[in-house]
Amino acid sequence: MSCDVIISAFSVWLAFGLRLDQWGYFQGQQWIVLIVAIGFSFPLFISFGLYRAIFRYVGSAALASMARVFIIYTSLFFCTFTLLGVDDVPRSIGVIQPILLFIGIGASRYFVRYWLGNINNVQKSFYRTQPVALIYGAGSAGRQLALGISSNQEMLVKGFIDDDPYLQGSTINGISVYPNTGLKDLVHRFDITDVLLAIPSVNQNRRSEIIASLNGCGVRVRTLPGLIDLASGRVRIADLHDLDMNDLLGRAVVPPEVGLLEKNIRNQVVLVTGAGGSIGSELCRQIIKLSPKSLILLDSSEHALYLIYEELKKAVVVLKGNHLVNGDDDQDSMPRPALPINLVTCLASVRDSDFLRMIFRAHQPATVFHAAAYKHVPLVEQNPAEGIRNNVFGTFTCAQASLECGVSNFILVSTDKAVRPTNIMGVSKRIAELVLQAMAEIKDDHSTNFSMVRFGNVLGSSGSVAPLFSAQIAAGGPITLTHSEVTRYFMTIPEAAQLVIQASAMAVGGDVFVLDMGEPVRIYDLAVKMVYLSGLLVKDEAHPHGDIEIEVTGLRPGEKLYEELLIGNNPQPTAHPKIMKAHEEFLSWSDLQQELEKLNLALDTCNAQLIRDILKKLVPGYQPNGEAVDWNGGGIPKP
Repeated sequence: MSCDVIISAFSVWLAFGLRLDQWGYFQGQQWIVLIVAIGFSFPLFISFGLYRAIFRYVGSAALASMARVFIIYTSLFFCTFTLLGVDDVPRSIGVIQPILLFIGIGASRYFVRYWLGNINNVQKSFYRTQPVALIYGAGSAGRQLALGISSNQEMLVKGFIDDDPYLQGSTINGISVYPNTGLKDLVHRFDITDVLLAIPSVNQNRRSEIIASLNGCGVRVRTLPGLIDLASGRVRIADLHDLDMNDLLGRAVVPPEVGLLEKNIRNQVVLVTGAGGSIGSELCRQIIKLSPKSLILLDSSEHALYLIYEELKKAVVVLKGNHLVNGDDDQDSMPRPALPINLVTCLASVRDSDFLRMIFRAHQPATVFHAAAYKHVPLVEQNPAEGIRNNVFGTFTCAQASLECGVSNFILVSTDKAVRPTNIMGVSKRIAELVLQAMAEIKDDHSTNFSMVRFGNVLGSSGSVAPLFSAQIAAGGPITLTHSEVTRYFMTIPEAAQLVIQASAMAVGGDVFVLDMGEPVRIYDLAVKMVYLSGLLVKDEAHPHGDIEIEVTGLRPGEKLYEELLIGNNPQPTAHPKIMKAHEEFLSWSDLQQELEKLNLALDTCNAQLIRDILKKLVPGYQPNGEAVDWNGGGIPKP
């Protein structure tokens, strides 16, 4: 307030000096101007809250209040000294003084903001090193992000990078815009620690090129979500997140076809086995958005079933008895379906035939997604009897219950490891496929439409390398690889789940659908990319002072260097560009039944070699590459 008194007095003196072209003391009634200036300004400043603002955070709201005060003050001052007039006071003073006053008032506040901000920055830098960032993208999202960072002061923005030549060389709020060439030079020149991707509308190919250009720069790369996620408000630093799996893979995701998604789901009873697993839980998340009449969650793991049920009930209106119960609204990230959904949990094993029939008869599902399986290759390799009971006979039991209870569509979630398998997990999934193919052959005896969808690894699932590598990087390394030349097909869990649902809508019976996984990814390259994009460097012979070392531990029993998706070479296209249909040989139902009976008897003995011999006969392409063991059958693991 004292500062404003001085500014008011100075603005009056300066106005007279500029108008009269001489500097001196007030004469005659000129003192009235000073008294009126202070008398008009202070009540207005107080009433409009100019003294309630915290100066270091002066922003658009304070500026708007000052503008309103300026309009009212200028009107009163103009009327008093220009329209009415006062002796010894030139009429132009009524215009000059308000302009000078508000230049001084505004400048004083922004000076204080700058001064206090610098003090705050000095204090922060004294206690910790502030991250230094480049923002890739000088568009609307990039400018809003820079504004959010400047007010938050958690990070220092040194510049924008943009592909647009018309923006390059210009400045935005005092921050320079640089071309996309010479990015690594900028990183070293400014000691950049973070690169923030503010390019929500760019296509996946260009995005992958940008990310690849940052490999080896030693910067942490973070990104903003897509345009749809940003549409509801201004961009904040909290919106930044680490790169998702599509960024790591460089995959372009094809938008789903709504008609295919809804065909077997909307207003129908849907049952998902293995509902608490990686694929099963994502299937449930996708299904719940498509407004089924009921969704039956079946799993043998109590904890996994609890977690997915608690997650889903926040997104739906759960029908319990005759009462509608609204799901929690907080932290709701999923769109609400149009209809109430009966969400049911069934704690059961897919191997319990009597209990399964009871569940199927009680709920009468129209569509069943069978995702329940043991899938960790080393564990199943060491416990073959249990793996086969669950993966083969669990599938057979579910299929039989579906037949007896009139299920319209039964979809098996399969794996690329079923193609020319070298491990128990893969061969058990191939036999599960054979079961459904054989049952589909006798379609005249039933109305159930059996199909299966085969795809490779999904990033982010339990047992996937991506979460393992992330944890190892966070722990400071080393990253462990079984072999430097191992390649795998990869896809994100949401994309895989959507494609499984769409494939099921195209099935006519006995179909083996194969998802287009793109090009196989070398696991070593994936590990290196994850290290680089975490702002770290790989420690190797070329970089002995790097941060994270990559150790090769050797292939595990049953593990292959590469995976395949097709047994034959005759895939047929479908209505969806990412879904193919394979036509593969299989056993007749009568022949398969006999072999399954032999296999079931062998399982009771836990004789690993006998089990292996039967598996070889069932699946001629099965080529095990390790010793036959079953730890449950008395085998002693080697140290």
